[in-house]
Amino acid sequence: MSVDRHEGSPREPGFPVGTSQLTQLDVEPGTLPKTMPAWVIRAEREGEPTEAFQLEEMEVPEPGAFEVIVRVMAAGVNFNNVWAALGKPISVFRYHSEDHHIGGSDASGIVWKVGEGVTRWQPGDEVVVHCNQASYEDPEVHGLDPLAAPSQQIWGYETTWGSFAQFCKVQAQQLLPKPANLAWEEAASYGLTFFTAYRMLVDQARLQEGHRVLIWGGAGGLGVFAHQLCKLSGADSVGVVSSAEKGELVKQLGAVDYIDRNEYRGMMRRGDEDPGQEKARFKESRRFCTAVAEKLGGEPDIVFEHVGRATFPTSVLAVKPFGTVVICGATSGHTLDFDVRYLWMRQKKIIGSHFANAWECHRANELITAGKVRPVLWRTLGFDQVAEAHQLMYENKHLGKISILVGAESEGQGRTADGPGAIRAEVGA
Repeated sequence: MSVDRHEGSPREPGFPVGTSQLTQLDVEPGTLPKTMPAWVIRAEREGEPTEAFQLEEMEVPEPGAFEVIVRVMAAGVNFNNVWAALGKPISVFRYHSEDHHIGGSDASGIVWKVGEGVTRWQPGDEVVVHCNQASYEDPEVHGLDPLAAPSQQIWGYETTWGSFAQFCKVQAQQLLPKPANLAWEEAASYGLTFFTAYRMLVDQARLQEGHRVLIWGGAGGLGVFAHQLCKLSGADSVGVVSSAEKGELVKQLGAVDYIDRNEYRGMMRRGDEDPGQEKARFKESRRFCTAVAEKLGGEPDIVFEHVGRATFPTSVLAVKPFGTVVICGATSGHTLDFDVRYLWMRQKKIIGSHFANAWECHRANELITAGKVRPVLWRTLGFDQVAEAHQLMYENKHLGKISILVGAESEGQGRTADGPGAIRAEVGA
């Protein structure tokens, strides 16, 4: 049973939820209503997204010290809340003590109320939210890196009060100025993936002019930003994609060329190969590496990894001596098996990377504001389609980044300055 976003019919008996107030509020910035509509996951209904996500009327949280309540105008959809719905590989209720989970790790919106100690932001400010949280009391936050803090969590996944609600609760340090040239749905579409790619390439792999870069999933959520960062830095990139159409997209984003992974199916590592199969797989990896070097004019200095088991042996083989493999995930499996001789004898480096700190998010967001990097958005859906959007992701039927309108009545609202907006495209590895 769906909910009409304007009529406000209930999604579930016992939870009379009105959604007509999403776009029209009867309170001014600085004052919060008592309740709000929110898409909620509870432990007893973990499963497929269309069952796990239910629309409920929830109390609006008050901001604590150094916290801010943001009126959500649009929210971005990421795979992390498919995991939250499924309760796999780990239930989100192991991360936080609340009996509910309101997901959503990307948001654009309006500061509505600030907590004690917040001085930089005022009610009415238009913002984008990054998703890294950590305790201000952890010493790692004040000199090492918030990503090293024991309290570090991804907001809207490891915490509740995320963006799939009328209001969300964040730490003040999570806020960034909303780029004026972007509509609300565009501004909600890039944070998690772009900021992750920025840290991977710029700070972890030390991307420089003249570098050659191999990007797995070249037309995916991370890859579309990796190519733009390479072009902006004066580096050459090649993207691995699944079709010629996606190859043309990565060239539009700055890649010198692309490789269709379907032409090298045999290089993918399953993990259960016998010696003969492994020999054949290794031969295909060598053929792939030759193609990469030909397109880049040499072996890559950096390999941009997030696929894991299927591609990691080839990544270690492909990168040049003293080069770097930087990895932030493992969509094909996290147990890696590769020939380590190509690592130590050729003195290659493997660097792990996880999201970004507030300073990196700030610097990356300035590139969006300047129009030097552009979001890539596939589709915008209504607030009543949050569960549906995650089901599309779960069934791999989506073709790129999805944004959800929350407080915004329609696409295109929120843009207050000229400049390039999002690129509208079907994307995927």
